[in-house]
Amino acid sequence: MELTNLDFQQARIKQVLFKSRLRSVLYGVREPDPDLFSLPLNPLGEWLNTVVKPRYGAVLPVQRLEQELIRMIDTGRGLVQQYQRGQLEEARTGLERLDAHATRIEALLKELEQTPAAA
Repeated sequence: MELTNLDFQQARIKQVLFKSRLRSVLYGVREPDPDLFSLPLNPLGEWLNTVVKPRYGAVLPVQRLEQELIRMIDTGRGLVQQYQRGQLEEARTGLERLDAHATRIEALLKELEQTPAAA
């Protein structure tokens, strides 16, 4: 079964949610949620493992999407660590790196949308 446009819209929303939650932490609005930085528990990582991989398997776009998501999660974790060490401005400035990951993830989602599901 192919993934629908709705499936990919949900993935994009999950990515925005990650960025929004991280931003809230770096601006002192909320405490960091450890699940956000765990690939299997991160909303986009969970979607990847439960929705995408069963349908697409280990095709190259899925592998690259997972690798980029791991890099984005690691970047987010590092920004929170900076924030917790009192490096508030450095952590907030680092959100630009998160945007770069998000741009690459968006491109990979588009590529995956064009990939036929595994039989």
